[in-house]
Amino acid sequence: MKKVLVTGADGFIGSHLTESLLEKGYDVKAFVYYNSFNTWGWLDSLPKEKLNQIEIFSGDIRDPNGVREALKGVEEVFHLAALIAIPFSYHSPDSYVDTNIKGTLNVLQAARDLELERVLITSTSEVYGTAKYVPIDEKHPYQGQSPYSATKIGADRLAESFYRSFDMPISIVRPFNTFGPRQSARAVIPTIISQLIAGKKEIKLGALTPTRDFNYVKDTAAGFIAIAESDRTIGEEINIATQQEISIGDLAKEIISQINPEAEVICDEERLRPEKSEVNRLLGSNEKIKMLTEWEPKYTFKQGIAETIAWIKEHMEAYKTDIYNV
Repeated sequence: MKKVLVTGADGFIGSHLTESLLEKGYDVKAFVYYNSFNTWGWLDSLPKEKLNQIEIFSGDIRDPNGVREALKGVEEVFHLAALIAIPFSYHSPDSYVDTNIKGTLNVLQAARDLELERVLITSTSEVYGTAKYVPIDEKHPYQGQSPYSATKIGADRLAESFYRSFDMPISIVRPFNTFGPRQSARAVIPTIISQLIAGKKEIKLGALTPTRDFNYVKDTAAGFIAIAESDRTIGEEINIATQQEISIGDLAKEIISQINPEAEVICDEERLRPEKSEVNRLLGSNEKIKMLTEWEPKYTFKQGIAETIAWIKEHMEAYKTDIYNV
């Protein structure tokens, strides 16, 4: 199989995608964020026999020289490296521009010069902002409701420009909200689960009325691979979505019912986003990915939640339940 590079392989979705590519027989190089502790993020949690199959490259996506070096010798790149926490983007937008826009430009420039066969750029459903119509298809207008989403819109449009200007074999992959094992508590599902497992009776959340379309992480990883393996997806922007929505309040009730029915949700003002920044509704269309690939979600929402609960119970050391994880 082909040799591929996964940027952001040390992260939540990136580590699952790396595993899935290995299972399908790909030769995988993992781009992880350099640090002096020589930690490789969630890849450190993989079994040794899997980790031994992965070529690790430590670098910084903001550094064009390191990115170019990492891309040498590979045929395809899955670009997932990004800053993603919306609240953190409110007070540190410069870092999002450097990582999400300039980092993507570094990948595009190097991939063009090295003539890679495929480039997959990771987008986000946040680029759409609050739904103007549902289900949200790929023709929905963009709206930058946070510095994070604005930088992802910029990265997407850079990728489109390289496809149109240089005929590069690019696909823009746009997952809706993803959840599952290894996700940090900056996301709502592990926030709820970890607080419940810690024995808290009052679960602190932000707004409860917004709705989201949740993909289980293994289905998201399968979507990336399906898009990469189809020639029909070149030059396309493609949602990965279940085409089902649930409110944050109902989501909390479902998880509470599985762990501790006596718990209740309280609204923590610290966790509320600015009114015009909160995305109130996300419900994605998956018609395009089903038309262009053979992808279908394999996990129900309840199955995904059950697997996530089981994993977090075994890894509570990764969660600080007494603070707000930005």
